Amino acid sequence: MYNSKIIGMGKYVPENVVTNEDLTSIMDTSHEWIVERTGIEERRHIKKGDGNTTATMGVKAAKIAIERAKIDKNDIDLILFATLSPDYYFPGSGVIVQHQLDIPSCPAMDIRNQCSGFIYALSTADQFIKTGMYKNILIIGSENHSGGLDMSTRGRGVSVIFGDGAGAVAVSRSDDDKGLLSTHLHSEGQFAEELALIGPSTNRWVPEILEANDSEDISYYPNMNGQLVFKNAVVRFSEVIMEGLQHNQLTPDQIDMLIPHQANLRISQFIQRKFGLSDDQVYNNIMRYGNTTAGSIPIALTEAWEEDKIKSGDLVVLAAFGSGFTWGSALIRW
Repeated sequence: MYNSKIIGMGKYVPENVVTNEDLTSIMDTSHEWIVERTGIEERRHIKKGDGNTTATMGVKAAKIAIERAKIDKNDIDLILFATLSPDYYFPGSGVIVQHQLDIPSCPAMDIRNQCSGFIYALSTADQFIKTGMYKNILIIGSENHSGGLDMSTRGRGVSVIFGDGAGAVAVSRSDDDKGLLSTHLHSEGQFAEELALIGPSTNRWVPEILEANDSEDISYYPNMNGQLVFKNAVVRFSEVIMEGLQHNQLTPDQIDMLIPHQANLRISQFIQRKFGLSDDQVYNNIMRYGNTTAGSIPIALTEAWEEDKIKSGDLVVLAAFGSGFTWGSALIRW
């Protein structure tokens, strides 16, 4: 059985910076209100005419990851694209990436597990590589949230949190003992509608929406039960990190770098305190980018590596929790 190893990483975020102060001109909020609740100071939003979509941002991140991996794009055996905001309702964005990278033909799979999407994609890649089916797999997490947010006082509880951006990793077959140690995935569908976009959907399809013609219909926008999400997140983050450590007969004091999904800085700080980790052992960038959902972990992982915060032999722990509810962890010997 082979090991799977991350051999290249890349990220892309739009140039358009939206600060908390910028939001005060379009909704009843304040810099202090947002920072106190989320830790976010600014985020990136796609700007009309800048050429960015969920897929094109993914391609930009992917090109960097492929170059750093020192592989040819035509050596990619599979594309896994994690997103909740594909360019189209269908087809998925993975096939668009395959075309824009000018890869003649390779399988492409979209993974719809929202904030946990990158962990689910990493686990999927790990299984394909361990069985010997594929050698080089490209994983992308990319999101275009800004076009679908309620940018008014009514929607501020959600809209101040999310940003746009993409991260990508190239995962390859490895014969040494470094690489992905294990992944651990979970879901709890009874809370599916507590963090969701209810419509438009096949439960409320286009003719019904057009007939309603109701500008006050908030089901067009994401909704979140913030308190319930926070309460569940701190529990599930802790459980799934410990599950991974115990599976590999490791302890929290052996973690060199924890990269949590950038959902809320207060959640990350809670987990940091619970595991007794220092600021140097946890990487957060939500202050600059907001919550980029499936993009958040690969963006943060790329930045941590670029800043030399991850070194050979380090134990790197990735963990996510989000809509579904779904959650998961991945342990990597770098």
